[in-house]
Amino acid sequence: MSKTPSKDGTVDRRDFLKVVGAGSAVVSMPVLAASCTPKGGLTRTDTTPRGAHTTYFDQFGVDKGRLQRTLAKGLSRGADFSEVFLQHKVSHWVGMEDGEVNRAYTNVALGAGIRVIKGDATGYAYCEDLSEKALLATASTAAAVADGTPRVRPASLAAISVPNQYSIDVPWTDVSIHKKLPLIQRVEKYARSRDKRIIKVTVFLSDETSRILVANSTGLLAEDHQPMAVLKVSCVGEHKGKTESSGQSISAMDGLAYFSDAVLKKAAWEAADRTTLLFGAGSPPAGTLPVVLAPGVTGILLHEAIGHGMEADFNRKGTSIYANLIGKRIAPKGVTILDDGTNPRLRGSINIDDEGNLAQKTTLVEDGILRSYMHDRISARHYKIESTGSGRRQSFRFPPVPRMRNTYMLNGKRNPEEIIRSVKKGLYAEMFSNGQVSIGAGNFTFYLKHGRMIENGKLTSVVKDANLIGNGPKVLLTVDMVANDLEIYSGAGYCGKDGQRMPVGFGLPTIRCGAMSIGGRKS
Repeated sequence: MSKTPSKDGTVDRRDFLKVVGAGSAVVSMPVLAASCTPKGGLTRTDTTPRGAHTTYFDQFGVDKGRLQRTLAKGLSRGADFSEVFLQHKVSHWVGMEDGEVNRAYTNVALGAGIRVIKGDATGYAYCEDLSEKALLATASTAAAVADGTPRVRPASLAAISVPNQYSIDVPWTDVSIHKKLPLIQRVEKYARSRDKRIIKVTVFLSDETSRILVANSTGLLAEDHQPMAVLKVSCVGEHKGKTESSGQSISAMDGLAYFSDAVLKKAAWEAADRTTLLFGAGSPPAGTLPVVLAPGVTGILLHEAIGHGMEADFNRKGTSIYANLIGKRIAPKGVTILDDGTNPRLRGSINIDDEGNLAQKTTLVEDGILRSYMHDRISARHYKIESTGSGRRQSFRFPPVPRMRNTYMLNGKRNPEEIIRSVKKGLYAEMFSNGQVSIGAGNFTFYLKHGRMIENGKLTSVVKDANLIGNGPKVLLTVDMVANDLEIYSGAGYCGKDGQRMPVGFGLPTIRCGAMSIGGRKS
């Protein structure tokens, strides 16, 4: 379970992607918790003929007129800006353990979050009722952040054109559980058949269909339809009286078609292989060694130990080591890092952020120079620049804050084999698990699930149960070889911050870093 930051900013996490960042300055308040039933029922899909309504939320009675009046209420006490965020999300989950389907549920969420900004102060409130009475009451609560007479009126709403990076033919709301069960049954079969030492397999499949709308007092009106597919498989193996466990997860902004037989088999086999690999693993030598990070999932270190420090709110508040370093060198030449919302179908991709800004590709570090932070509306106004489309929120119950999307380092010119050959004695890190990170300073401890030793330029024995200890910004400065084998990991990870969880992607090519401290499980 995630824990709140300690006084020194260190966050302890049992799950490496369930990190909570700096405390939120805004408290969300449920004003009304009334019925969420729209006209025709809560789970009604959007079957209204094209052109019969203006937005998806018209079927819940929220037309442009109601939005305009709600925005006006938000400005009624002299605020500078008001915003309405609407969300209707339907989620399904089905799980199998020991060959039996033993868990399944559906969850439906509907509501509105209303934000009002006056100078540097923000008011935020939400409701689970889209009636005009509820929306106006919620807007009035958020508007209390200001105390004066109206200064501006909301502009007329005009819908913007939104790209679609994750269109699907059949929405998840139209996929019955009878089409999902064969998928998890096949995964269970593939995992068990991979190795006779696999004695237990747990599989779950989940999906989401989220419809969002953002309207604000500048006249912006933007909508998005966001599908999400997730599959997780965990294995337990037994060999000569010893048990080991591991797993794999896959996820995408996609529909049922994503789960092809090849994708399912690959996930199942990887989960089984990661488990049986551990039977022959030992502990790495304690001490300080050069580290080579394998491509893909090890990008979690980039995400956690470095990426969070480039989120603009930490820099605006002066708590990040990267504050005031725009235009300065923070990495060697050849190191370029992006935070990208435009990768088609990746878990962290978005068509628009949760402030209605179009997704974009943000260059954080270019050839070693810090070029940009990740900005939402508030930080962009502070720095007098445009938002980078990084304002994200878990749901209508939360205000947006700067968040990562898909964070990765671009390819270099080296071959991965060349990098391994360059190390006389070191550690090849393949898969991280839990750990702790100090967001401001970037100090980290990551638990290595498994890796390999490098001896005389060759990969040798498998190792496990090691702690890697270092400082993210300092490690970034020691990256001296970058390979051409970038992999972006899009598993079922969540990133936590300000009490909110968001789906993200991250990645790396093979890279060689300077020395890190390596210790055993109890070091």
